[in-house]
Amino acid sequence: MKRIAVISIIVEKLNSASVVNELLHEYSELIVGRMGLPLKEYQTSVITVVCLGGNNDISALSGKLGRIDGINVKVAYSAASFPEEDENTKENENE
Repeated sequence: MKRIAVISIIVEKLNSASVVNELLHEYSELIVGRMGLPLKEYQTSVITVVCLGGNNDISALSGKLGRIDGINVKVAYSAASFPEEDENTKENENE
């Protein structure tokens, strides 16, 4: 089952931002949308990522993000869950 999740990322060490971006690219299949807010006067950035995926995949991404030096991460999950789409469903929709 898939769930919607919002991952909030606070980047307190800006030199860690490239590692964050690499991970987000690696998990891009989960990402529905992303917003980044640079707070240059505080040498901090805030990134919000909306994901749609399985709990294990979202937890893996947030766990890897949380292990990066200078990064704080929190995740909020939707209560609702959605069935996984299979390839047959996708093919039938395209016809």
